[in-house]
Amino acid sequence: MTMPSSDNSTPVNEGSTDSLTNSQPDPRQGFIERHFKLSAHNTTLSTEIIAGITTFMTMVYIVFVNPQILSAAGMDPSGVFVVTCLISAMGCIGMGLIANLPIALAPAMGLNAFFAFSVVVGMGISWQVGMGTIFWGAICFALMSAFGIRSWILTNIPSCLRISIPSGIGLLIALVGLSNAGIVVASPATMITIGDLSSLQCVLGALGFFIIVILASRGIHAAVLISIVVVTSIAALMGDVEYTGIMAMPPSIESTFGQADLAGSLDFALAGVIFSFALVSLFDSSGTMIGVTEKCGITDNRGRFPRMKQALMADSLTSVAGAYMGTSTVTAYIESSAGVAVGGRTGLTAIVAGLLFIIVIFFSPLAAMVPGYAVAGALIYVGILMSSGLAQIDWNDMTEAAPAFITTVMMPFSFSITEGIATGFITYCVMKAGTNRWREIHPGVAIVALLFIIKFIFIDGH
Repeated sequence: MTMPSSDNSTPVNEGSTDSLTNSQPDPRQGFIERHFKLSAHNTTLSTEIIAGITTFMTMVYIVFVNPQILSAAGMDPSGVFVVTCLISAMGCIGMGLIANLPIALAPAMGLNAFFAFSVVVGMGISWQVGMGTIFWGAICFALMSAFGIRSWILTNIPSCLRISIPSGIGLLIALVGLSNAGIVVASPATMITIGDLSSLQCVLGALGFFIIVILASRGIHAAVLISIVVVTSIAALMGDVEYTGIMAMPPSIESTFGQADLAGSLDFALAGVIFSFALVSLFDSSGTMIGVTEKCGITDNRGRFPRMKQALMADSLTSVAGAYMGTSTVTAYIESSAGVAVGGRTGLTAIVAGLLFIIVIFFSPLAAMVPGYAVAGALIYVGILMSSGLAQIDWNDMTEAAPAFITTVMMPFSFSITEGIATGFITYCVMKAGTNRWREIHPGVAIVALLFIIKFIFIDGH
């Protein structure tokens, strides 16, 4: 799950002068102390283990949700389940070892729905080609992180667009959740309408949502997991789910591994999709990492934290590996803050979470039992969290409010993150130019807006 970007926490470079980065380890100490510097971070091994378990419990729902969503694109859900576990483990362990930060990684909520419903189903392409766009988007993200381009982007893209992009994704994923629960359905008369609220699908979907928001408001970190378990159990008792067991050897990932069509995805018509994956990954990861490290107390007043470049590289490289293995874009999870809240301060927290993801691989029968409406509440809940950033928009300034609004609503209305970003950039430039505030338009923003206009006219129009 991601965190909305904050305007006052935008980093301007990758460096940090934090003393924890430069402290020299004592060679007489054990490996864990030397590498993770537990004493310097005022933490202990037992605290880090508890924090890792806490983080894992708050985000393990992704292994149930991701296969459900990606199966809509025609992917094998059992293979996606295993890949989701593996790539989450790789990302968490990599983050812990490379960046020594208590930040967990897993396939991003929102971008998985964008991939399945907007890119594959909406554009009518194969999931293999769609996975290729994720791969190239991750490559772009890695290059931006390696060469410091991310700082330039975060500094020069208007705050109203940075904030509204995750908010729009939140509304899009909430719409998917409402649809999965049957709460909203298609209508030839009104395009969308209320579903049969008396159906088992609606009742259990709504129950799952209320379980999550009530437990979350009471500070229970595993609210989403508890909701999925409760709803699936009730569905099984009512005969709507077939019991298939609890543990088994992991299914094969042959159906997804190495299946990304890297050549076929290098199509100019898909350039906007690749750009969207790269840009959203950048915003998601940066915003979430800043939020988690702020809770650790290691972020300065400019949003910088130790080993930021290493953290972003770990994130982007995991996304590259994930696309090749067969899952959607990987990102940092704001649920990592739950582990920080109980004392997690080092990468050991992330490593513990990663090891637990490996264990979950053997519980594939449980994942196969989860019905779509059991994860609907999680999608709606994530939508709430991602939309909270809209409070930061200056709604009294129409040149800021209009682009933010258009970006946000166009994502669910067009069922496309790309179109939301495109119309947002264009609206921003038009509003600033139309009110004689040309100087506020950065050349890079104007170029992106122009490219999207060309895309609409010469690619989408033919």
